[in-house]
Amino acid sequence: MIINKFIDYLNLEKSYSPNTIKAYFTDLKDFEKFSKSNFDNMNIEESNYSIIRSWIVELVNNGNSNRTVNRKISSLKSFYKFLIKIDSIKISPLEEHMPLKQKKKIQVPFSKEEITSLLDSNYFPNTYKGKLQKTVISFFYFTGVRRIELIELKESNLDLKSGTVKVLGKRNKERIIPLLPKIRNLLQEYISERNNVISKLNHDLVFLSNKGDRLSEKFVYRTVSEYFKLVSSKTKKTPHVLRHSFATHLINEGADINSIKELLGHASLSATQIYIHTSMEKIKEVFQKTHPRAK
Repeated sequence: MIINKFIDYLNLEKSYSPNTIKAYFTDLKDFEKFSKSNFDNMNIEESNYSIIRSWIVELVNNGNSNRTVNRKISSLKSFYKFLIKIDSIKISPLEEHMPLKQKKKIQVPFSKEEITSLLDSNYFPNTYKGKLQKTVISFFYFTGVRRIELIELKESNLDLKSGTVKVLGKRNKERIIPLLPKIRNLLQEYISERNNVISKLNHDLVFLSNKGDRLSEKFVYRTVSEYFKLVSSKTKKTPHVLRHSFATHLINEGADINSIKELLGHASLSATQIYIHTSMEKIKEVFQKTHPRAK
């Protein structure tokens, strides 16, 4: 089956994450179902832009946002590029397609005061779980890593002596992130506690449950969400907002955007630009204070 071949390609050759692969598979199966139901069992690889356009209309009519529709069409685009690669088709039916216009999604980072209020508090119980959760939240803010990067972080990639951590990001791209003294000390304390609590380590992973298991994505998400409810009234309280806060606070303090791009593991500057938009008020303040003709 052609979709399964594409999924194998994403997994084995592109090394995409399980969640990304699942999203591609779901999008392609949804489109295949639409094509077969509405166009006489037409195979997905034989589809044309007219059929795809009909699917787009149905997606919009069913209440999907332009952002969601664009993501689904992006999955199709990648699929047809794969078909060209294996000589199954000559031209992609989406070659001339223009994405739907979408509103820029503005992420609201946690303030420095909110983060300080949480990390310097007594909210975390003096238990293994409490120490684990405090270290997880702190590690997000001190390094700006993604949720899956934290979960899959190996102790062999952690060098507390030199103060660096090697992170394996999207598409197996490695990057080195420096570790400040506070997070190094916290990691040392956590690892010492972990080794006391868990008699036999079955993983080379840094962060483990009290049973020695890999942390689930739900556990990490809930850890961030539940603790930030104690200090923040913001609607979104997620690991990604902590990553966003990391970058925004660095920019506010004058960090170079190219350096932030490398720390975050972004493939291009365009992905990092969003943090400049959220810091515009700070930029205006600096501009007002420093420009020779501002006064």
